[in-house]
Amino acid sequence: MTNLLAPLASSASLLGDAIEGLSRPQKILPCKWFYDAQGCRLFEAICALDEYYLTRTETEILRRSARSIAARVGPGCRLVEFGSGSGLKTRLVLDHLIAPVAYVPIDIAWPALLETSRGLAEAYPHVEILPVCADYTRPLSLPTGYRRETRTIAFFPGSTIGNLTPVEAEAFLRRVATVCGPRGGLLIGVDLQKEASVLEAAYNDRQGVTAAFNVNLLARLRDELGARISPDTLVHEAAYNSTEGRIEMRLISRRDQLLRLDGREIPIRSSEAILTEYSYKYTLHGFQRLASRVGLDTVHVWTDAHHWFAVFYLEPFSWRRDDQAPLAAAA
Repeated sequence: MTNLLAPLASSASLLGDAIEGLSRPQKILPCKWFYDAQGCRLFEAICALDEYYLTRTETEILRRSARSIAARVGPGCRLVEFGSGSGLKTRLVLDHLIAPVAYVPIDIAWPALLETSRGLAEAYPHVEILPVCADYTRPLSLPTGYRRETRTIAFFPGSTIGNLTPVEAEAFLRRVATVCGPRGGLLIGVDLQKEASVLEAAYNDRQGVTAAFNVNLLARLRDELGARISPDTLVHEAAYNSTEGRIEMRLISRRDQLLRLDGREIPIRSSEAILTEYSYKYTLHGFQRLASRVGLDTVHVWTDAHHWFAVFYLEPFSWRRDDQAPLAAAA
């Protein structure tokens, strides 16, 4: 494993984002800051919950479709994962890819990135592991490995694309297409629209793990930045906005209070909400149209039996192949 980039100056970046976001009329804390060490542990616990169908459904799709995915990708690729996390889904892909030359995990959480990279380096000694600690929502450059790849394939699982607004998602997909180049491809997980009861249960589990995950964002401000606020003065809320097609996750203040941060006093009114996450849900054709606007063709899409989740494989319009077919949902 090659250690290419040192960790971000995360405390400074967190402070800037927190001050800017909490100063808005609609207060926000960006969801990318959920993932400190405790946040990563809580998210792994969320993924194992009965209510949280997303992880197990996508994992089963990848497990069932891995050989078909590998055949479409072809040999000798460089796999670039945006938001690598624990790397469990990565292994399902790497296990079946044909002679991949390199794997580039990109994540903002340095400890988790380092742990995942070390584990994959041991498990795949013939694949060069090139970790990059970065905010993948911003422009970045990819490292160059020892061996030349035939093409670059981006991997973006977990329906993380849903955390971006449609405008942000379009800009992100455009950057990914540029990074991968005209012969590249994108394998991406997308959560699909379904009954509100199923969606809301996934973000309001009975054990309160998602609530703890949300509130931990405040504990991070306190522990890393010295913010003066008691996390138990705000409570978790998650609801589905059917008009916008998204889950909206917030922290609701129990009382009037002042959050003190870096010499500033930020008033928070009783019942005022701090927005912490959007999670957009797509239709198959809605996401296909989004990809098409940035020049990405839907080569194939795999879904589960309930059509709750989908894994899309996309390629640039300029990269036409004989076996390319219109949108097809394979359950």
